[in-house]
Amino acid sequence: MAPLSGFPGSGLAKGLAVTLRTMTKRTVTAQYPDALPELPPRSRGVIALFEENCTVCMLCARECPDWCIYIDSHKETAPPAAPGGRERSRNVLDRFAIDFSLCMYCGICIEVCPFDALFWSPEFEYAETDILDLTHERDKLRDWMWTVPAPPALDPAAEEPKEIAAARKAAEKAAAAAAAAAEAESEPGDRDDRDDRDDQEKGDA
Repeated sequence: MAPLSGFPGSGLAKGLAVTLRTMTKRTVTAQYPDALPELPPRSRGVIALFEENCTVCMLCARECPDWCIYIDSHKETAPPAAPGGRERSRNVLDRFAIDFSLCMYCGICIEVCPFDALFWSPEFEYAETDILDLTHERDKLRDWMWTVPAPPALDPAAEEPKEIAAARKAAEKAAAAAAAAAEAESEPGDRDDRDDRDDQEKGDA
């Protein structure tokens, strides 16, 4: 054990020195709620729902370690897309709720969602006086979706994502087909104009 160094009361002197140094510095107290904090973009404030992407696969509810996600749905039969086809059934979302009094903000539900229906939002002002009010339904989760920050830009040297490349090639193919169709429609008129000019030249000769 190292021997005690210094004179009696040295600890008190060091503490007073820290206090004196702090007294001379400018205060850094955040004047919340008058001045809102600047949160980093990846802050885990609350979970937002993009309802259009949800397919009711129940993967988020099954993987949640706290079982705080509640989902209800029903099946609807869709008519066939083409004559002679068969009808298809699809799940329709009736309820999507998260109990934030149980949620531990691990983010597993966001990571396992295969269709990008859940996102982190930096919103954090959703305290309630009653713990039962911390179960937020899909309407509230949808409102938080509009506070989700945009994803960071891709590295300029990175490869183009497969989804974007496929969409770009499909758009270029459709544009080329439209241009070819427009050219084909204009060719008969151009041919008739050339024939008229040839006939006129022959008549003049």
